[in-house]
Amino acid sequence: MRVLVACEYSGAVRDAFIAAGHNAISCDLLPSERKGPHFQGDVVGLLNGNWDLMIAHPPCTHLAVSGARHFPAKIADGRQQAALDFVRLLMDAPIPRIAIENPVSIISSRIRKPDQVIHPWQHGHGETKATCLWLKNLPRLIPTRIVSGREQRIHRMPPGPDRWKERSRTYPGIAAAMADQWGCGEFAMIRDAA
Repeated sequence: MRVLVACEYSGAVRDAFIAAGHNAISCDLLPSERKGPHFQGDVVGLLNGNWDLMIAHPPCTHLAVSGARHFPAKIADGRQQAALDFVRLLMDAPIPRIAIENPVSIISSRIRKPDQVIHPWQHGHGETKATCLWLKNLPRLIPTRIVSGREQRIHRMPPGPDRWKERSRTYPGIAAAMADQWGCGEFAMIRDAA
């Protein structure tokens, strides 16, 4: 299966799909942190690339409700509308199966509600971090390993220049669940039935 992982610099989701035997590439304006197939640049030029699946992590800077106090300025100067237009572009890409991942954001009120909200603690990590998924022709992720001892590590991160990078990383357990369920498990059954 050909998989495009849009707006991913970490390589976590890309590498999970590669480990599951798929032809996956990540794309971001930043270089990849890990060696592997990566296109550094604007993803828009890749959207017509005959992909089977796209998992997109559009930047949440102007969308996440955690930054709502900054919304008036972002609305006034057009940053928020531009971010929403980019999400719509990704959702409407000519790719048969799409997952858009973002934290709790105005995508829910301005475009549509998410199909699912997941947390790292449902996939082997003892942390809370509400992550919304907007799905097209994909099943909802099934929890793989529910753990206790849940903490808000991401929310409590101290300020710093790389805080945004740490907050935006996909947890390995979630990446593995995506690759397994959308690449081999439930998704394979849907694909084979088509």
